[in-house]
Amino acid sequence: MQTSQKKTISDGSRRYGDQPMQYQESYCWPPIQNIDAGSQGMHLSPMTFDQNCTLESSSETSAYPVHNSPSTASFSPNESVVSQPNSQSYPSDLQDSSENACGSPTSESYVTHKLRELETAMLGPDSDNLDMYNMTAMPGPNQIVSEAEKWKVLVEMMSRGDLKEALCSCALAIANGDMFTVEWLMSELRQMVSVTGEPIQRLGAYMLEGLVARLASSGSSIYNALRCKEPAGADLLSYMLLLYEACPYFKFGYMSANGAIADAMKDEISVHIIDFQIAQGSQWVTLIQALAARPGGPPRIRITGIDDSTSAYARGGGLDIVGKRLLKLAESYKVPFEFHTAGVSASEIQIENLGIQPGEAVAVNFALTLHHLPDESVGTQNHRDRLLRLVKSLSPKVVTLVEQESNTNTVPFFARFVETLNYYLAIFESIDVTLPRENKERINVEQHCLAREVVNIIACEGAERVERHEPLGKWRSRFEMAGFTPYPLSSFVNSTIKILLENYSEKYTLEERDGALFLGWMNRPLVASCAWR
Repeated sequence: MQTSQKKTISDGSRRYGDQPMQYQESYCWPPIQNIDAGSQGMHLSPMTFDQNCTLESSSETSAYPVHNSPSTASFSPNESVVSQPNSQSYPSDLQDSSENACGSPTSESYVTHKLRELETAMLGPDSDNLDMYNMTAMPGPNQIVSEAEKWKVLVEMMSRGDLKEALCSCALAIANGDMFTVEWLMSELRQMVSVTGEPIQRLGAYMLEGLVARLASSGSSIYNALRCKEPAGADLLSYMLLLYEACPYFKFGYMSANGAIADAMKDEISVHIIDFQIAQGSQWVTLIQALAARPGGPPRIRITGIDDSTSAYARGGGLDIVGKRLLKLAESYKVPFEFHTAGVSASEIQIENLGIQPGEAVAVNFALTLHHLPDESVGTQNHRDRLLRLVKSLSPKVVTLVEQESNTNTVPFFARFVETLNYYLAIFESIDVTLPRENKERINVEQHCLAREVVNIIACEGAERVERHEPLGKWRSRFEMAGFTPYPLSSFVNSTIKILLENYSEKYTLEERDGALFLGWMNRPLVASCAWR
């Protein structure tokens, strides 16, 4: 059914005196937990959702037995954690670990052995991606590790205080269905995580919450459990702005996409940009300004925006708000401008929703949005590939893709957990460069703009898992199957982004490879950008 479109039109003849828009956005989710800051510190409740959320499951339907574990972990702004009763719940048969030890020098690497088995199967025997766990003594691939050896390794691991290793051990125990080990590790992990601590402690708090949510319920109940109290829309928008300014990932993506569009449209007189997640519309501010200064005058610009629920909540209304802002901006630069709203979600888009007109050059923008669409691994409807084929049928001059360089779509749970830990740890570390540890707004940014992503990836399955990232290699295959060919990015865009990165930290990296740009932190790729036609 054809959906009516709203339109905002400017002939470019009027100007206004307002300053350029200050709205910037990042991809964010509502919060996963209510964190209350008061005189007694901060209290995060990873085991109890019903205080602030709707959890449909009960103890009878819980996926694991409860062994009188503490239900809450308390975090202090100045300390890692406030100790709780029953926190040191070591198994009774390990009071004297020497009685249970087998004397093998390789017994302490039980977890490493399991990690390496998975890693070798996925990446080959030469991969070193899991060296970060700092485990050196590995058992042979066919070595049988006894239960006593396993517990000795776990106790020694906790005594070392290696939070990454402990988190992965807990996830591995969940994958293996070892619920007694899971319960014990969770009780220990609650003493190690903190929303105000080191990057790994802060991320660990949300990773732990994801593990708890995974065990607490299943299917739609998990997703309902994450629908906690959201901040006011204006507050969420401010957190999105702060994340945008603190990290260059989104500026990088928007700049590279805009550069490709400007290059493809340099000789066109009528331009139609279709943005599949327009958010606050701020990506198009610099492009409108650039096209306004084009020799020979600006083209006529039409933008069709597709909305998403989080952005709508943050802006406090529909896309007409975005259209009015962009209209004023275009008028101030004397750019002929029209704005349309598609009126449906990205997965429901049909050609008639896009208002294509004869004679216009079409550009399509996929900025941090395609990974939300389910593919063939979720159900019978492959919305990712269907949408790409639909876009190809429009004969666009250019299609821009900006996506997180992570692999969480179809990989098994444990591999997905390790990938999520590695990826988001790099982001949390980069945030420390610009937002001080004691900055309260940093906590809000991480909680409201990053944490729910993390929990969704870890806790949810099927249609409820909406964060389904793929690395650029997989996106490249999808685009090629849809009939696209690469569109080269300009060296000017590359040099501009390098200048941008100099304002942040030397630890950011920029690599141009296989026709795409990769922005990373400490050589870990975080965002990939490329263009197609």
